[in-house]
Amino acid sequence: MITVQEAHRIIQESIRPEARTCRLPLDQLTGWIIAEDLHAGFPMPRFTNAAMDGFAVIIDDISGTSESAPRCLTVSQEIAAGAQSTLQVVQGNCARIMTGAPMPEGADTVVPFEETSGLDGEIGGIVEFYKAPSQGANIRHIGEEVSAGELLIAKGTRITPAEIALIAAFGIDSAIVFRRPKVALITVGDELCRPGETAGELAIYNSNRAMLEACVQASGAELSSSRQLPDDPQLIREAIETALDQCDLLVTAGGISSGKYDYIREILIELGVTEKFWKVAQKPGKPLYFGTAPSGSPVFSLPGNPVSALVCFLEYCTPALCRLQEAEIPSKFEACIDEPYPADRKRHRFLFGNLRVDSATLHCSLSPKTESHMLTAASGANCLIESPAASGTLPAGSLVTCRLLPWATIS
Repeated sequence: MITVQEAHRIIQESIRPEARTCRLPLDQLTGWIIAEDLHAGFPMPRFTNAAMDGFAVIIDDISGTSESAPRCLTVSQEIAAGAQSTLQVVQGNCARIMTGAPMPEGADTVVPFEETSGLDGEIGGIVEFYKAPSQGANIRHIGEEVSAGELLIAKGTRITPAEIALIAAFGIDSAIVFRRPKVALITVGDELCRPGETAGELAIYNSNRAMLEACVQASGAELSSSRQLPDDPQLIREAIETALDQCDLLVTAGGISSGKYDYIREILIELGVTEKFWKVAQKPGKPLYFGTAPSGSPVFSLPGNPVSALVCFLEYCTPALCRLQEAEIPSKFEACIDEPYPADRKRHRFLFGNLRVDSATLHCSLSPKTESHMLTAASGANCLIESPAASGTLPAGSLVTCRLLPWATIS
């Protein structure tokens, strides 16, 4: 039996991501990991423009203006967004200008309409100014946000709607991304029945299959196949053999302990999977297995206990899938725990809980039910709280390590 730290080291050393990429159009990029650095082809803004609707003026023309003694200027032109100014603003004149319109030559400040007598009037009319902003106010200068050639999005970034907007703003209509790893999932157990079926008196609904399918999707990977099988070694062997030919990573759940009907480990050996470790000093999830197929594909065999399977997927499979996509691995951080933490004397312990910010400090609390067979502990949780082996309970106020769940946010 190895430690959690040793398990992570072995997995990291065993996974060699292949740089398999493809180019996708802009409207399909969301959720993918970008495989190239994207740079700005031009500055942003592309030209100096008005930050709001108003009048482009020479600041000296309205210096000292007030509501009781307004300064007056003649409107020489109107500039709409997308239109080009052809007249220079000279002393005594101003230009009516709309948000995003290019600043006319000669003007150095934009006064919002609200601080003037308003929009009405023809070109050549008079506008009163009631307040003078600081010189250069309400102007977006060329390149003030992004310089030409500046890095926009770094390789390894997962594309969200925010990145989509940035890519589109620079006129880019496609990008190279890492192909999503294909994950095969196999759950085993004679006692299992599918949700929606009528369960026998001693049957158990298969929560692992649906849960792990959702975990695969949340990790940004692609589910290549998903099967539920009885404890039949021949059926299991055929399913694993087929899956290994079709996937980049195999996950099984159940059948990996030391019981009479636990066939997974023996079958993996028969199929030439190289065992890297079996059993980790952790609670829950002690019977975790990891190996590599002859093709090099990682193989994870998770315990059948649903909470154990979920913890193992989050702790080990999620980082592995990140490596296969060359994505950033989710960080862990410390938080102050509100109540005593029941550390295990011999094993690294994981418990679900909730992380929050209180007075600029991270705090966490345990889910009400902490037993490893209780799925309700994970429902409503936003983090996984862990502690290395310790001789006694950690007191309230102790610093513990937390990992935010992939689908959760901090409250």
